Amino acid sequence: MNIMQNDLIFTNCAIVLPTEIIEGTLCVRDGNIADIAHGRSATGLDLNGDYVIPGCVELHTDHLETHVMPRPKVRWNMDAALQAHDGQIATAGITTVFDALRVGMDGDTELGSADMSMMAQTISAASAADRLRAEHFIHLRCEVSMPDAAEHFDEMKRNDRVRLASLMDHAPGQRQFVSLDAYRIYYQGKKKISDAEFAAFSERRIAQSEAYSAKNRQAIAQQCHAAHIALASHDDATAEHVAEGMELGVSLAEFPTTVSAALLSRDAGLQVLMGAPNVVRGGSHSGNVSALELLEKGALDILSSDYVPSSLIQAAFLLWEKDIIDLPQSVRLISANPAQAAKLDDRGCIEIGRRADLVRVRATAGLPPLVTGVWRQGMRIA
Repeated sequence: MNIMQNDLIFTNCAIVLPTEIIEGTLCVRDGNIADIAHGRSATGLDLNGDYVIPGCVELHTDHLETHVMPRPKVRWNMDAALQAHDGQIATAGITTVFDALRVGMDGDTELGSADMSMMAQTISAASAADRLRAEHFIHLRCEVSMPDAAEHFDEMKRNDRVRLASLMDHAPGQRQFVSLDAYRIYYQGKKKISDAEFAAFSERRIAQSEAYSAKNRQAIAQQCHAAHIALASHDDATAEHVAEGMELGVSLAEFPTTVSAALLSRDAGLQVLMGAPNVVRGGSHSGNVSALELLEKGALDILSSDYVPSSLIQAAFLLWEKDIIDLPQSVRLISANPAQAAKLDDRGCIEIGRRADLVRVRATAGLPPLVTGVWRQGMRIA
């Protein structure tokens, strides 16, 4: 290994490459991976046998909202909220994140369209000022059943960090909430409303879906293609849902709720994304399909932390520890595959010439993996 004076060297570590793990030494130069070699180096940072994996690429997390509104009716300073969120993302080993901001409001949400626009502006400004640890992009999660979805999307798409949009409809009786009992548990518990109020809420959501979903899907899909924004389907449950997504030009299937929809999406050439919390918990919190079942059937390409940032690395190591798949394959679910889906060809795996987005992980039997160091383009961020 040819080492130069200002190189960053990691040695005595288990380096997780795309298809194998080697015990060796990694050299970082000018923000990129310069060399990978078997064996130890006499110089550099001794990692004491810890694993080095690529920085995680997160395509769909709603976690920023919990920092902006940490309690009902409490609003936090937007810049401080973003920095707190960014810190949690970085310490979870995520070096590239797509913050999912909602488009389309039903009037019952405490965070409205103006809040989402402000979040997007804050992300853009902080990114331009280099005030964030991870690299942040924006994922617009479009609630197409809402009357203002297409109009709000038209405003939000102009933000320079927008790279991905997903088309979703959370009305009861379909997609994520085929089970009305699951819908009741989620929304009635979340909103603390009576049975009568819940019935009226459900009726209104169904009527809105029937009135607006189809035309908003078409309008937003057309805007995405014109603006070169990648498009994802969301919560597909039936063959009709998958066919609709293909007609609209989606390239990613987020959180399919049935085995059949996932298999049809795979067969259509779409990448299938599921939640890492689903893997860690052993099933869906909504009673839908298990991510493990889709993995067994070859219909799972990407994991998303969704609502628990640390679940990405936890899920990857859990899949390996349970001997479901090997570690290079499980790590690809949280790094190379989402990077490919987002057309970020400069990152996602440990190869010479790629960005030095790296995570040091200590694995201890019986405990969740511990992230002990994170670097983005060779600079330590956690």
